[in-house]
Amino acid sequence: MKRLLPITAAATAAALLLTGCGSGGDEKSDEKKGVTVGISQFVEHPSLDAAREGFVQALNDAGYKEGENLTLDVQNASGDQATATNIASNFASSKDDLILGIATPSAQSLAQAVTDKPVLFTAVTDPVDAGLVDSVEKPGGNVTGTTDMNPVADQIKLVKELKPSAKSVGIIYSSGETNSQIQVDEAKKAAESEGLKVVEKTVTTTAEVAQAAESFDTDAIYVPTDNKVVAGLEAVISAAESKKIPLIAGEGDSVERGALATQGLNYKDLGKQTGEMAVRILKDGAEPADMAVESQKDTKLIINVKAAKAMGVEIPQSLRDKADQVIE
Repeated sequence: MKRLLPITAAATAAALLLTGCGSGGDEKSDEKKGVTVGISQFVEHPSLDAAREGFVQALNDAGYKEGENLTLDVQNASGDQATATNIASNFASSKDDLILGIATPSAQSLAQAVTDKPVLFTAVTDPVDAGLVDSVEKPGGNVTGTTDMNPVADQIKLVKELKPSAKSVGIIYSSGETNSQIQVDEAKKAAESEGLKVVEKTVTTTAEVAQAAESFDTDAIYVPTDNKVVAGLEAVISAAESKKIPLIAGEGDSVERGALATQGLNYKDLGKQTGEMAVRILKDGAEPADMAVESQKDTKLIINVKAAKAMGVEIPQSLRDKADQVIE
């Protein structure tokens, strides 16, 4: 993986390293000249990093190799919207053949700034609500990609399966992330059907996560795929352990880090799926306008046994038996 470059260096590199190729054209010609792919990632945390790695793997599998016929220009906004906007502006004037936006804020910035080259997105919950595409089936512009909409209802059900006596669930999320609000709305509906009272805590920065998590007086905590909260997940894990309550996460990487369980996505696989879309654009001349937004069809039940012990939760054998992955 190419290290994250400063924005100014990236713009210079993009201009000097390669003469850009169009998204269509002859496949052999494109491979000979090479392609330049820009990546704008909103923040670094394991889930988004995994999506980026999967994307690059798909390019490698298709014959695009760094140092040979592929140049990657990887930028990170460090969770700052203004920086994401600046990155998008630089990419708009670059000669990149294709650009990837990882997470909703970066994807939105790219969609607004880049109009003359293909833009893909991944780790976006609702691309229609985010204004990225006209519809999931027919994006209609130069932007398409993959959604990470989670089976939120199934995740909330885990609260009762892991703690049948639970009466309430705390949900922590960023007030500025559209994707999080969509998941929270779904979580509220699911919680009502499970007889759970929802207590919400919002943050505006990762630095606020610890205080919000510690302030919960609930029987469980749920964290959606929120970039700022997931970046500070260790603070939520610590709170769940000290309160001896289950922490349910929106995806598998958070469970590997110490959350108790999820019925969720694999972000590396999602990124790889997005990379395969990129290959169809770069090699076959596919048009984003006609490429439906894709979702990951299979989710996995993942349980962390060590986390369960730390949170004072006994995992029912029936739940363990149907788990796709048990982390000991």
